[in-house]
Amino acid sequence: MDKIFLKNLRLKTRIGLFDWEKQIDQIINIDLEAGFDISKAAKTDDVKHSLDYKTISNRIKEYVKNNDHELIETLIENIAQMILKDFDVKYITLSISKPGAIRDSKDVGITITRSN
Repeated sequence: MDKIFLKNLRLKTRIGLFDWEKQIDQIINIDLEAGFDISKAAKTDDVKHSLDYKTISNRIKEYVKNNDHELIETLIENIAQMILKDFDVKYITLSISKPGAIRDSKDVGITITRSN
């Protein structure tokens, strides 16, 4: 299976359990890997047979901008299900991290893999 990836998509969102977290924009980082057969696009050199990663990126940006969550778990699951539903991918591995969320740690986050 071929893989298409998007690394270090940095977005601002409101996420967290604490009142102060719900009142300020925080940075999250998103990495995505999607299973997609690129052979038809490669043979035809036609973009209509490829996976439009710009559209995927824009959909993620739109979702994150318009939806606040308390948990990264909810955010990551909702994004994964949206990508699986709306795009012709076999699987998705998605990571979301919150830099600086834990004192003395550079980053904290979650990685999930979901498939159709």
